Amino acid sequence: MKTDSTKDKPTESATDLSSQTFYHGTKIDLKPGDLIEPGYNSNYGKRKKAAYVYLTATLDAATWGAELAQGEDPGRIYIVEPTGPIEDDPNLTDKKFPGNPTKSYRTRDPLRVCGEVIDWQGHSPEQLKTMKDHLERLKEMGIEAIED
Repeated sequence: MKTDSTKDKPTESATDLSSQTFYHGTKIDLKPGDLIEPGYNSNYGKRKKAAYVYLTATLDAATWGAELAQGEDPGRIYIVEPTGPIEDDPNLTDKKFPGNPTKSYRTRDPLRVCGEVIDWQGHSPEQLKTMKDHLERLKEMGIEAIED
């Protein structure tokens, strides 16, 4: 494990996790070889320019990403490869799930699309409604995603 000296937070290089499969859920149509990069409007919250891109090692977390992304297009889950260091996603790991059981990460470097998961199952309509209601309550309280 390496340490990013600018933040004193542990980070892991892509080579340290080379045997791990990572996913990215979205509603954007991408092809193998495409890069998912920071600097575009976020799929969430106020849609400000994202300083990070997010990835996960679980299909469940990627499913939430695909289902909750803004837009009317169908959700998609891509198999991705980080091109640089990754760190735990503080939106989940620091506040909600200490120890990172969701295996959720973020990076300032691009993710390379390697393939697409076609046969994923979405959450039940009840679960989806509960999550969307929760996110709406957070929005009403002025709570946004962490983007340090």
